[in-house]
Amino acid sequence: MQTTKETKKNKPVMSKHPSWWKDEHDSTWDRVKAAFKRDWDQTKGEELNQDIGDTVKQAMGKEAIPPRHVPNPPDADERWEDIEDGYRFGHGARAHYGKDHPEWDDELETKLRGDWDSTSPSADWGRRSWHIRRAYERPPVI
Repeated sequence: MQTTKETKKNKPVMSKHPSWWKDEHDSTWDRVKAAFKRDWDQTKGEELNQDIGDTVKQAMGKEAIPPRHVPNPPDADERWEDIEDGYRFGHGARAHYGKDHPEWDDELETKLRGDWDSTSPSADWGRRSWHIRRAYERPPVI
């Protein structure tokens, strides 16, 4: 298994990659990360006038990504830095499993949970599965 780079705070985003993870997943992830981050901020209550169409256009590079305005308060339940690993995993999983599993289903969830548990044992599947599924079901067209 591959390991990931560490963030600025020396906190790993995802400690290990599943065996199917390729360097190209890192490359595409870097392109879509900012768009997902803005979408996430909006779900946490920051009004950014951001909808899925904007997120997809930004992820594809067809629309500029405005700067991230006010971050979530420090006492918020979740911060982007805490959930990025789930979005990243879902993004890579879509690239790997999307052809065989164009829709999320129980079989796919079982596979992904096994991959997640073997690569991120300290991160709870239950707390990340929503983010993983969101990224999987809303793949940017690249």
